[in-house]
Amino acid sequence: MDLDAFNELLTPRGRRALAEAGELAGADPVAAATRLRRTYDAALTSAALTQAGLRERATAKFGEDARLMYFTPHGLEQATRTEVAGHRAARLVAARAPEPRVADACCGIGGDLLALARAGCAVEAVDTDPLTAAVARANAEALGLGDRVTVRVADAAGVEPERYDVLFADPARRTSRGRTFDPMAYSPPWPVVLDLVSRARAACLKVAPGIPYTFIPEGAEAEWVSFKGEVKEATLWTGAGRKSDRRATLLPGGHTLTATGVRAATGPPGRYVYEPDGAAIRAHLVGEVAEIVGGRLLDPMIAYITGDDPVDTPWAARYEIDDVLPFSLKKLRAALRERKIGNVTIKKRASAVDIERLRSDLRLNGDRTAVVILTRILDKPSVIICNPPSPR
Repeated sequence: MDLDAFNELLTPRGRRALAEAGELAGADPVAAATRLRRTYDAALTSAALTQAGLRERATAKFGEDARLMYFTPHGLEQATRTEVAGHRAARLVAARAPEPRVADACCGIGGDLLALARAGCAVEAVDTDPLTAAVARANAEALGLGDRVTVRVADAAGVEPERYDVLFADPARRTSRGRTFDPMAYSPPWPVVLDLVSRARAACLKVAPGIPYTFIPEGAEAEWVSFKGEVKEATLWTGAGRKSDRRATLLPGGHTLTATGVRAATGPPGRYVYEPDGAAIRAHLVGEVAEIVGGRLLDPMIAYITGDDPVDTPWAARYEIDDVLPFSLKKLRAALRERKIGNVTIKKRASAVDIERLRSDLRLNGDRTAVVILTRILDKPSVIICNPPSPR
Protein backbone atom coordinates (compact mmCIF):
# COMPACT_ATOMS: atom_id res chain seq x y z
CA MET A 1 0.00 0.00 0.00
CA ASP A 2 1.44 3.35 -1.02
CA LEU A 3 0.51 6.84 0.15
CA ASP A 4 -1.91 7.48 -2.72
CA ALA A 5 -3.78 4.24 -2.04
CA PHE A 6 -3.97 5.04 1.66
CA ASN A 7 -5.28 8.55 1.04
CA GLU A 8 -7.96 7.02 -1.17
CA LEU A 9 -9.12 4.96 1.84
CA LEU A 10 -9.84 8.22 3.70
CA THR A 11 -12.31 9.43 1.08
CA PRO A 12 -16.03 8.60 1.37
CA ARG A 13 -15.63 6.03 -1.42
CA GLY A 14 -12.59 4.53 0.29
CA ARG A 15 -14.39 4.28 3.62
CA ARG A 16 -17.24 2.38 1.94
CA ALA A 17 -14.74 0.00 0.35
CA LEU A 18 -13.03 -0.53 3.71
CA ALA A 19 -16.36 -1.19 5.46
CA GLU A 20 -17.27 -3.78 2.82
CA ALA A 21 -13.82 -5.37 3.12
CA GLY A 22 -14.31 -5.60 6.88
CA GLU A 23 -17.56 -7.49 6.38
CA LEU A 24 -15.65 -10.02 4.26
CA ALA A 25 -13.11 -10.78 7.00
CA GLY A 26 -12.36 -14.50 7.04
CA ALA A 27 -13.73 -15.08 3.55
CA ASP A 28 -11.70 -16.67 0.77
CA PRO A 29 -9.25 -13.96 -0.40
CA VAL A 30 -9.95 -14.54 -4.08
CA ALA A 31 -13.71 -14.43 -3.56
CA ALA A 32 -13.41 -11.29 -1.43
CA ALA A 33 -11.28 -9.53 -4.04
CA THR A 34 -13.64 -10.59 -6.83
CA ARG A 35 -16.64 -9.20 -4.95
CA LEU A 36 -15.01 -5.84 -4.24
CA ARG A 37 -13.73 -5.52 -7.83
CA ARG A 38 -17.34 -5.37 -9.00
CA THR A 39 -17.51 -1.87 -7.47
CA TYR A 40 -13.94 -0.66 -6.93
CA ASP A 41 -10.73 -0.55 -8.95
CA ALA A 42 -7.85 -2.94 -8.28
CA ALA A 43 -5.76 -0.48 -6.23
CA LEU A 44 -8.59 0.45 -3.86
CA THR A 45 -9.69 -3.17 -3.54
CA SER A 46 -6.19 -4.25 -2.57
CA ALA A 47 -5.75 -1.38 -0.09
CA ALA A 48 -9.15 -2.04 1.54
CA LEU A 49 -8.60 -5.78 1.93
CA THR A 50 -5.08 -5.24 3.28
CA GLN A 51 -6.33 -2.69 5.79
CA ALA A 52 -9.23 -4.90 6.88
CA GLY A 53 -6.81 -7.75 7.50
CA LEU A 54 -4.51 -5.53 9.53
CA ARG A 55 -7.43 -4.32 11.63
CA GLU A 56 -8.31 -7.92 12.49
CA ARG A 57 -4.74 -8.62 13.58
CA ALA A 58 -4.54 -5.35 15.50
CA THR A 59 -7.39 -6.17 17.88
CA ALA A 60 -4.91 -8.15 20.03
CA LYS A 61 -2.96 -4.92 20.67
CA PHE A 62 -5.61 -2.20 20.37
CA GLY A 63 -8.92 -3.87 21.24
CA GLU A 64 -12.02 -2.28 19.76
CA ASP A 65 -10.05 0.83 18.75
CA ALA A 66 -8.50 -1.29 16.01
CA ARG A 67 -11.83 -1.30 14.16
CA LEU A 68 -11.44 2.45 13.60
CA MET A 69 -7.68 2.68 13.15
CA TYR A 70 -5.31 2.36 10.21
CA PHE A 71 -2.10 0.35 10.01
CA THR A 72 0.91 -0.66 7.98
CA PRO A 73 2.35 -4.18 8.44
CA HIS A 74 5.62 -2.98 9.97
CA GLY A 75 3.87 -0.27 11.94
CA LEU A 76 1.51 -2.77 13.55
CA GLU A 77 4.36 -5.13 14.38
CA GLN A 78 6.33 -2.40 16.14
CA ALA A 79 3.41 -0.59 17.77
CA THR A 80 3.01 -0.60 21.54
CA ARG A 81 -0.07 -2.40 22.80
CA THR A 82 -2.70 -0.16 24.41
CA GLU A 83 -2.18 -1.30 28.02
CA VAL A 84 1.59 -0.76 27.92
CA ALA A 85 1.33 2.61 26.19
CA GLY A 86 -1.33 3.69 28.69
CA HIS A 87 0.87 2.74 31.65
CA ARG A 88 3.78 4.72 30.24
CA ALA A 89 1.64 7.77 29.44
CA ALA A 90 0.21 7.76 32.98
CA ARG A 91 3.71 7.69 34.49
CA LEU A 92 4.86 10.47 32.19
CA VAL A 93 1.94 12.74 33.07
CA ALA A 94 2.22 12.01 36.80
CA ALA A 95 5.79 13.34 36.80
CA ARG A 96 4.97 16.56 34.92
CA ALA A 97 2.68 19.58 35.13
CA PRO A 98 -0.86 19.12 33.77
CA GLU A 99 -1.10 18.87 29.98
CA PRO A 100 2.63 18.59 29.22
CA ARG A 101 3.88 19.34 25.73
CA VAL A 102 5.50 16.22 24.32
CA ALA A 103 7.71 15.79 21.27
CA ASP A 104 7.25 12.30 19.80
CA ALA A 105 10.43 11.95 17.77
CA CYS A 106 9.59 8.72 15.89
CA CYS A 107 5.86 8.24 16.15
CA GLY A 108 5.27 5.25 13.87
CA ILE A 109 1.56 4.59 13.38
CA GLY A 110 0.85 6.38 16.67
CA GLY A 111 0.34 3.74 19.38
CA ASP A 112 2.09 5.82 22.04
CA LEU A 113 0.99 9.12 20.53
CA LEU A 114 -2.66 8.14 21.10
CA ALA A 115 -2.03 7.10 24.71
CA LEU A 116 -0.18 10.34 25.43
CA ALA A 117 -2.97 12.43 23.94
CA ARG A 118 -5.60 10.53 25.93
CA ALA A 119 -3.60 11.15 29.10
CA GLY A 120 -3.84 14.89 28.49
CA CYS A 121 -0.60 15.63 26.64
CA ALA A 122 -0.31 17.97 23.68
CA VAL A 123 1.80 15.95 21.24
CA GLU A 124 3.84 17.12 18.28
CA ALA A 125 5.02 14.06 16.38
CA VAL A 126 7.34 13.35 13.48
CA ASP A 127 8.18 10.35 11.33
CA THR A 128 10.47 10.14 8.34
CA ASP A 129 8.07 8.03 6.26
CA PRO A 130 5.19 9.97 4.65
CA LEU A 131 2.84 6.97 4.66
CA THR A 132 3.51 6.19 8.33
CA ALA A 133 2.99 9.84 9.30
CA ALA A 134 -0.30 9.89 7.37
CA VAL A 135 -1.45 6.74 9.18
CA ALA A 136 -0.61 8.26 12.59
CA ARG A 137 -2.47 11.45 11.70
CA ALA A 138 -5.50 9.46 10.53
CA ASN A 139 -5.52 7.41 13.73
CA ALA A 140 -5.58 10.52 15.89
CA GLU A 141 -8.52 11.86 13.87
CA ALA A 142 -10.35 8.51 13.91
CA LEU A 143 -10.21 8.33 17.72
CA GLY A 144 -11.21 11.96 18.26
CA LEU A 145 -7.75 13.14 19.36
CA GLY A 146 -6.87 15.31 16.41
CA ASP A 147 -7.08 18.53 18.43
CA ARG A 148 -4.29 17.32 20.76
CA VAL A 149 -1.97 15.98 18.07
CA THR A 150 0.04 17.26 15.14
CA VAL A 151 2.03 14.95 12.91
CA ARG A 152 4.53 15.98 10.25
CA VAL A 153 7.10 14.29 8.04
CA ALA A 154 10.57 15.04 9.41
CA ASP A 155 13.77 13.43 10.65
CA ALA A 156 13.95 12.82 14.39
CA ALA A 157 17.42 14.39 14.41
CA GLY A 158 15.80 17.72 13.56
CA VAL A 159 13.51 17.74 16.61
CA GLU A 160 14.27 20.50 19.12
CA PRO A 161 13.63 18.84 22.51
CA GLU A 162 14.37 22.09 24.35
CA ARG A 163 10.99 23.42 23.18
CA TYR A 164 8.99 20.71 24.98
CA ASP A 165 8.36 19.45 28.49
CA VAL A 166 9.17 15.86 27.55
CA LEU A 167 10.89 14.08 24.69
CA PHE A 168 9.39 10.71 23.78
CA ALA A 169 11.31 8.48 21.36
CA ASP A 170 10.68 5.00 20.05
CA PRO A 171 13.50 4.41 17.56
CA ALA A 172 12.74 1.82 14.88
CA ARG A 173 14.38 -1.53 15.56
CA ARG A 174 14.17 -3.01 12.09
CA THR A 175 16.65 -2.92 9.22
CA SER A 176 16.44 -4.27 5.68
CA ARG A 177 17.55 -7.61 7.15
CA GLY A 178 14.80 -7.69 9.79
CA ARG A 179 14.64 -6.99 13.53
CA THR A 180 17.84 -5.66 15.11
CA PHE A 181 18.96 -5.89 18.72
CA ASP A 182 21.90 -3.51 18.30
CA PRO A 183 21.03 0.04 19.46
CA MET A 184 23.64 1.40 17.05
CA ALA A 185 21.47 0.02 14.23
CA TYR A 186 18.29 1.68 15.51
CA SER A 187 16.72 4.40 13.38
CA PRO A 188 17.67 7.00 14.41
CA PRO A 189 20.95 5.50 15.67
CA TRP A 190 21.70 5.51 19.39
CA PRO A 191 24.13 8.49 19.31
CA VAL A 192 21.38 10.64 17.74
CA VAL A 193 18.89 9.48 20.39
CA LEU A 194 21.34 10.28 23.19
CA ASP A 195 21.98 13.75 21.75
CA LEU A 196 18.24 14.45 21.81
CA VAL A 197 18.03 13.16 25.39
CA SER A 198 20.94 15.33 26.51
CA ARG A 199 19.05 18.45 25.36
CA ALA A 200 15.66 17.47 26.80
CA ARG A 201 14.26 18.58 30.15
CA ALA A 202 12.93 15.06 30.56
CA ALA A 203 12.86 12.06 28.25
CA CYS A 204 11.11 8.74 27.89
CA LEU A 205 12.70 6.20 25.54
CA LYS A 206 11.09 2.96 24.43
CA VAL A 207 13.75 0.32 23.71
CA ALA A 208 14.03 -3.42 23.24
CA PRO A 209 13.91 -5.41 26.51
CA GLY A 210 17.28 -6.98 25.72
CA ILE A 211 19.12 -3.64 25.55
CA PRO A 212 22.63 -4.08 27.00
CA TYR A 213 23.08 -2.25 30.29
CA THR A 214 26.09 -0.42 28.83
CA PHE A 215 23.71 1.52 26.55
CA ILE A 216 21.55 2.85 29.38
CA PRO A 217 22.35 6.56 29.93
CA GLU A 218 23.94 7.47 33.23
CA GLY A 219 21.34 8.58 35.76
CA ALA A 220 18.43 7.02 33.86
CA GLU A 221 15.75 4.84 35.40
CA ALA A 222 15.30 1.62 33.41
CA GLU A 223 11.90 -0.03 33.58
CA TRP A 224 11.07 -3.43 32.11
CA VAL A 225 7.39 -4.09 31.42
CA SER A 226 5.74 -7.50 31.27
CA PHE A 227 2.20 -8.06 29.99
CA LYS A 228 0.49 -11.30 31.07
CA GLY A 229 3.84 -12.92 31.70
CA GLU A 230 5.58 -11.83 28.50
CA VAL A 231 8.26 -9.13 28.58
CA LYS A 232 7.22 -6.54 26.02
CA GLU A 233 9.78 -3.76 26.24
CA ALA A 234 12.00 -1.56 28.34
CA THR A 235 11.55 2.15 28.99
CA LEU A 236 14.35 4.54 29.92
CA TRP A 237 13.36 7.62 31.92
CA THR A 238 15.60 10.67 32.37
CA GLY A 239 15.20 14.11 33.96
CA ALA A 240 12.31 15.37 36.06
CA GLY A 241 13.88 14.18 39.29
CA ARG A 242 14.51 10.66 38.01
CA LYS A 243 17.38 8.78 39.55
CA SER A 244 19.39 5.80 38.38
CA ASP A 245 17.23 2.82 39.22
CA ARG A 246 15.94 -0.52 37.99
CA ARG A 247 12.24 -1.24 37.97
CA ALA A 248 10.00 -4.07 36.79
CA THR A 249 6.29 -3.62 36.13
CA LEU A 250 3.63 -6.28 35.60
CA LEU A 251 0.55 -5.49 33.54
CA PRO A 252 -2.40 -5.54 33.60
CA GLY A 253 -2.12 -5.72 37.41
CA GLY A 254 0.20 -2.71 37.74
CA HIS A 255 2.56 -4.41 40.21
CA THR A 256 5.95 -2.72 40.49
CA LEU A 257 9.23 -3.92 41.95
CA THR A 258 12.35 -1.79 42.39
CA ALA A 259 15.93 -2.56 43.31
CA THR A 260 16.77 -2.75 47.01
CA GLY A 261 20.25 -4.21 46.69
CA VAL A 262 19.32 -7.50 48.37
CA ARG A 263 21.40 -10.50 47.31
CA ALA A 264 19.89 -13.97 47.33
CA ALA A 265 21.65 -16.82 49.07
CA THR A 266 22.34 -20.09 47.25
CA GLY A 267 21.17 -23.41 48.63
CA PRO A 268 19.88 -26.90 47.93
CA PRO A 269 16.51 -27.62 46.34
CA GLY A 270 13.54 -27.28 48.64
CA ARG A 271 9.93 -28.31 48.14
CA TYR A 272 9.22 -25.71 45.47
CA VAL A 273 10.94 -24.04 42.55
CA TYR A 274 10.00 -20.49 41.54
CA GLU A 275 10.44 -19.06 38.05
CA PRO A 276 10.63 -15.23 38.25
CA ASP A 277 8.76 -13.12 35.72
CA GLY A 278 10.96 -12.08 32.81
CA ALA A 279 10.68 -8.38 33.68
CA ALA A 280 12.22 -9.05 37.11
CA ILE A 281 14.99 -11.10 35.50
CA ARG A 282 15.77 -8.39 32.92
CA ALA A 283 15.84 -5.76 35.67
CA HIS A 284 18.22 -7.89 37.75
CA LEU A 285 15.66 -8.15 40.55
CA VAL A 286 15.85 -11.88 41.13
CA GLY A 287 17.22 -11.26 44.64
CA GLU A 288 14.16 -9.14 45.42
CA VAL A 289 11.85 -11.92 44.19
CA ALA A 290 13.76 -14.47 46.28
CA GLU A 291 13.19 -12.27 49.32
CA ILE A 292 9.44 -12.14 48.60
CA VAL A 293 9.12 -15.95 48.51
CA GLY A 294 11.66 -16.55 51.29
CA GLY A 295 13.79 -18.56 48.90
CA ARG A 296 17.32 -19.08 47.67
CA LEU A 297 18.97 -19.60 44.29
CA LEU A 298 19.67 -23.09 43.02
CA ASP A 299 22.73 -21.69 41.28
CA PRO A 300 24.25 -18.23 41.84
CA MET A 301 24.22 -17.45 38.10
CA ILE A 302 20.77 -18.77 37.15
CA ALA A 303 17.33 -17.25 37.81
CA TYR A 304 15.60 -20.24 39.39
CA ILE A 305 14.63 -19.84 43.04
CA THR A 306 13.84 -22.66 45.43
CA GLY A 307 11.97 -22.51 48.72
CA ASP A 308 10.21 -24.62 51.30
CA ASP A 309 6.95 -22.69 51.61
CA PRO A 310 4.18 -22.14 49.01
CA VAL A 311 4.13 -18.37 48.53
CA ASP A 312 1.68 -16.80 46.05
CA THR A 313 3.15 -13.84 44.22
CA PRO A 314 2.61 -12.27 40.80
CA TRP A 315 6.39 -12.08 40.49
CA ALA A 316 7.00 -15.80 40.01
CA ALA A 317 5.38 -19.03 38.86
CA ARG A 318 5.59 -21.78 41.48
CA TYR A 319 6.08 -25.51 40.84
CA GLU A 320 6.15 -28.29 43.42
CA ILE A 321 9.28 -30.39 43.06
CA ASP A 322 8.82 -34.13 42.67
CA ASP A 323 12.46 -35.07 42.01
CA VAL A 324 15.85 -33.61 41.14
CA LEU A 325 18.25 -35.65 39.00
CA PRO A 326 21.63 -35.18 37.30
CA PHE A 327 20.79 -34.71 33.65
CA SER A 328 20.70 -38.00 31.74
CA LEU A 329 18.28 -38.86 28.95
CA LYS A 330 18.12 -42.46 30.11
CA LYS A 331 17.42 -41.55 33.75
CA LEU A 332 14.88 -38.88 32.84
CA ARG A 333 13.02 -41.21 30.48
CA ALA A 334 12.88 -43.90 33.17
CA ALA A 335 11.68 -41.46 35.83
CA LEU A 336 8.88 -40.17 33.62
CA ARG A 337 7.79 -43.66 32.60
CA GLU A 338 7.75 -44.74 36.23
CA ARG A 339 5.36 -41.84 36.95
CA LYS A 340 3.26 -42.63 33.84
CA ILE A 341 3.94 -39.16 32.45
CA GLY A 342 2.65 -38.78 28.90
CA ASN A 343 2.72 -35.01 28.53
CA VAL A 344 5.43 -32.60 29.70
CA THR A 345 5.99 -28.87 29.68
CA ILE A 346 9.74 -28.45 29.25
CA LYS A 347 11.49 -25.33 30.50
CA LYS A 348 15.17 -24.58 30.41
CA ARG A 349 17.70 -22.03 31.52
CA ALA A 350 21.49 -22.34 31.07
CA SER A 351 21.01 -25.62 29.21
CA ALA A 352 22.12 -26.42 25.67
CA VAL A 353 19.58 -29.26 25.27
CA ASP A 354 17.26 -28.96 22.24
CA ILE A 355 13.77 -29.11 23.75
CA GLU A 356 11.95 -30.53 20.72
CA ARG A 357 14.56 -33.22 20.16
CA LEU A 358 14.43 -34.13 23.85
CA ARG A 359 10.63 -34.34 23.71
CA SER A 360 10.93 -36.79 20.81
CA ASP A 361 13.71 -38.81 22.45
CA LEU A 362 11.71 -39.23 25.68
CA ARG A 363 9.06 -41.28 23.82
CA LEU A 364 6.47 -40.52 26.48
CA ASN A 365 3.51 -42.78 27.11
CA GLY A 366 1.08 -42.19 29.95
CA ASP A 367 -1.93 -40.21 31.10
CA ARG A 368 -0.29 -37.87 33.62
CA THR A 369 1.41 -34.49 33.12
CA ALA A 370 4.51 -32.88 34.56
CA VAL A 371 6.79 -29.87 34.25
CA VAL A 372 10.43 -30.66 33.46
CA ILE A 373 13.04 -27.97 34.13
CA LEU A 374 16.48 -28.26 32.57
CA THR A 375 19.08 -26.14 34.30
CA ARG A 376 22.37 -26.15 36.16
CA ILE A 377 22.59 -26.58 39.92
CA LEU A 378 25.95 -25.46 41.31
CA ASP A 379 27.30 -25.68 37.76
CA LYS A 380 26.11 -29.28 37.22
CA PRO A 381 23.59 -30.08 34.44
CA SER A 382 20.40 -31.09 36.23
CA VAL A 383 16.75 -31.83 35.62
CA ILE A 384 13.92 -30.99 38.01
CA ILE A 385 10.66 -32.94 37.67
CA CYS A 386 7.72 -30.93 38.99
CA ASN A 387 4.03 -31.53 39.47
CA PRO A 388 1.86 -29.38 37.18
CA PRO A 389 0.75 -26.14 38.85
CA SER A 390 -2.72 -26.10 40.34
CA PRO A 391 -5.20 -23.72 38.69
CA ARG A 392 -5.59 -20.46 40.63
